[in-house]
Amino acid sequence: MKSSTLLKNQEYARFDYPEIFVLLLTVVLVAMHFEFNSISMVLFTIVSLPSLMILIYNYRRQPSFWTSNIVVMLLSTVIGSMQFCTILSLSLSLLIGIRIILSEPENRLKLIIVSIVITVMFYYVSTMLNSDMMVCNDDFISPIVLLASIITICCQFWEIYHKYLSYENTAEKTKGRLNTLVSVISKLSRFIPPQVWQPIVKSDNVVDVNNKRAKLTIMFSDIAGFTELSDSLSSDNLADILNTYMKCMTVIANKHGAMLDKFVGDGMICFFGEPNSRGTRQDALDCVAMAIDMRREMRSLRQEWRLMGFEGLYVRIGITTGYCHVGNFGSNSRMSYTIIGKEANLASRLESIAGKGDILISQRTYDYVCHDYECEYAGTYQLKGFDSSINAWQVLDPDANKGRLSKWVDHTLPGFNLHLNFKDMQNYDYKEIKSKLNFALERIEKEEKEHSLINK
Repeated sequence: MKSSTLLKNQEYARFDYPEIFVLLLTVVLVAMHFEFNSISMVLFTIVSLPSLMILIYNYRRQPSFWTSNIVVMLLSTVIGSMQFCTILSLSLSLLIGIRIILSEPENRLKLIIVSIVITVMFYYVSTMLNSDMMVCNDDFISPIVLLASIITICCQFWEIYHKYLSYENTAEKTKGRLNTLVSVISKLSRFIPPQVWQPIVKSDNVVDVNNKRAKLTIMFSDIAGFTELSDSLSSDNLADILNTYMKCMTVIANKHGAMLDKFVGDGMICFFGEPNSRGTRQDALDCVAMAIDMRREMRSLRQEWRLMGFEGLYVRIGITTGYCHVGNFGSNSRMSYTIIGKEANLASRLESIAGKGDILISQRTYDYVCHDYECEYAGTYQLKGFDSSINAWQVLDPDANKGRLSKWVDHTLPGFNLHLNFKDMQNYDYKEIKSKLNFALERIEKEEKEHSLINK
């Protein structure tokens, strides 16, 4: 409180027109020099009375255009009345120039015009009244006014420099606070889907407990075999596998524009349709395309894990399309953007009955995607929580029936595992890949001959 009061007092006590003191000094010296004759006293009266009023008026106020305008007029009046006395005119012109520079850019031209008009006007008035009376020669007035002007200009520049240092310090502190705020937002944004936090940051929307009914395409997925594997792995290895899986799946979800709701153990929940929708059919197509990419990515991950000694990890996915309630659920102190409804339960049930590497979709989702993706009828299931039977369809891999045109080769037998992903291969790797395949083929032929001889 004390520091803020001190700052306010300093703000009130400052005076932004120090050239007024030079004006008063100048007209007093002129009156003394010309022995207080009528013309010098008129000039003294014309300049001193407005100057004193400005001193009183501006003591507790910010600079304004009209005050600056009056100061420039008074300075110009003295220059014209003294009939362009060289040193005196130069001194007061410097003060006019500083005042114009310190004014707002849009007011500078106005002040220049006012200065020229007033100077010329009073010059002619002075010459008409008495052509010799106000002419200054080499006397003590000009050096004193010049010195006072220089001191005034130095004080103004010193004040400007201190303001600059103050603004620079404030800018540095503000920059530091902004960087801290950006860092905090960047960290917090990792816990919140971008579709949720970006509109809040951009438009400062009100955040409250609010939800609505919307048609969504929902996907549940998890890792088949993860529970069994977790019993035989250390917590560090388990965390590495899970983090690698989630990282890759998150990249794919973001690529397709999915709303990543949450991670649940080794599973994840995504949906399309809110807060941004491309239409119900396109949302279903995007969701199935995302699921296919996740299954393909899981093949590459499974190969990496197999080399590390972790076998039998597959992704299984359930997808359905229907109406759910989506939005902010919870309380004003703690809320979560999520989905609630029967269709979300259906997607979870489909995922639980899916086989290893399978993508099961409901009848409604199938109706939207069947013209773009090849699907196979998986059967009718009586799922927990549903009175009627549910028809399920399995989404086939689009590359499975392409034969030589397929970008994937994936085949597993006891003691044999072949996984080729042509999309990720680089031109400079082909030679080494062919070398390894030829070496493997030679070993297979050698083993085959040895087994043939043993059997004979």
